[in-house]
Amino acid sequence: MLITRRRTAAASVLLLAAGAVCAQEKFPNKPIRILVGFTAGSVTDLLARAVGQKLSESWGQQIVVDNRAGAGGVIASDILKGATPDGYTLMVASSGHAVNASLYSKLPYDTLKDFAGITFLADVPNVLVVSPSLGLKSVRDLIELAKSKPGQINYGSAGVGSGTHMNGEVFSLAAGINVVHVPYKGSPEAISSVIGGSVQYYFAPITGALPLLKAGRITGLAVSTKDRSPVLPNIPTVAESGGLPGFDYSVWYGMLGPARMPKNLKDKLAQEIARILALQDVRERMLTQGATLRPTSPEEFDRFIKDEVERMAKIIKGAGIRIN
Repeated sequence: MLITRRRTAAASVLLLAAGAVCAQEKFPNKPIRILVGFTAGSVTDLLARAVGQKLSESWGQQIVVDNRAGAGGVIASDILKGATPDGYTLMVASSGHAVNASLYSKLPYDTLKDFAGITFLADVPNVLVVSPSLGLKSVRDLIELAKSKPGQINYGSAGVGSGTHMNGEVFSLAAGINVVHVPYKGSPEAISSVIGGSVQYYFAPITGALPLLKAGRITGLAVSTKDRSPVLPNIPTVAESGGLPGFDYSVWYGMLGPARMPKNLKDKLAQEIARILALQDVRERMLTQGATLRPTSPEEFDRFIKDEVERMAKIIKGAGIRIN
């Protein structure tokens, strides 16, 4: 009888394992939701939709991009934390995700413990834009204007703690200027405020700024990285245009899931997204927008986020930024 029971138990374990394998093989068998912490038209949103479209085509399932803008991505991150770790709720995070860990005195989640890295997606330089009506020709001109009117010049961002906000803070510290930060829900709103004159400048992601630069609705003074962008070869770097040697900043984007996602699901998603980012049409589309695509393994992305949290903490402390 004991032998029979042991055999029965062993058989049950094998059946359960086989069922688990079958379930894994069926993923995905229903729609996948990709959370975006910013408004439609932002770089985060564009990347989510580009990847989502290809995932839908290859897996035959609907991919729903769910924009939950506000609080620099905290709202979307909190939703992701509470999601079932089954691969059906994901999020495209940006640089602000690492910033928020130090920016807020209290968050509804732990940045390093409550999420699972899936893959790095891309990094994108920002371009410092102003309204043509200001008549500014260089970063030096902007710095001189800000120094002549301390506390009276405004700059926009895609939200408190966003990559564009941090870019603005790093610039203020490097240039030694006293300016006012005006946060918006996303990049489209921030760049519209430059056009409308509510703010004087904005470090806009190249992806969203290109059409407006080409149309002459905004003026690009400089790109934020140490090298010029191949899509904006005639626009100098901040270091070149503003006399700020070594200035270098870009905004990164990556895919996250809830903590405790099974390794096989993370690996499957990472591998499929890497395949998508290698497609010629995707690469051409994103590269012409200024994005550098570089997918990673889930483990590599987790390590990257840990390093970014530490790096951003130093910048935030130096700038004296804090949100209660």
